[in-house]
Amino acid sequence: MRSETPSSSPAPGDGLVRVGAIVFIIGAVATLVTMAPLFLGTEPFPSIAYAVCMLMGVGFAVSAAGVLRSIAAQRRQAKAALSPR
Repeated sequence: MRSETPSSSPAPGDGLVRVGAIVFIIGAVATLVTMAPLFLGTEPFPSIAYAVCMLMGVGFAVSAAGVLRSIAAQRRQAKAALSPR
């Protein structure tokens, strides 16, 4: 019987998940910064600042693509392990 140990090599989609998380965090910080003037009663930021907030959605989509890629790779591995040779 073969013992399975966790490999240190990244699985397919791991890079996309990491990049998506970073982009999401940048968008979240931008959202906090652009919403602050509404609560502080100061002058709002220009429209481009609100456009940067959209990075939250982009980051989420990139991370989701990474998760789907990882799922597809795991399915291919399982199918290859079950198929007779």
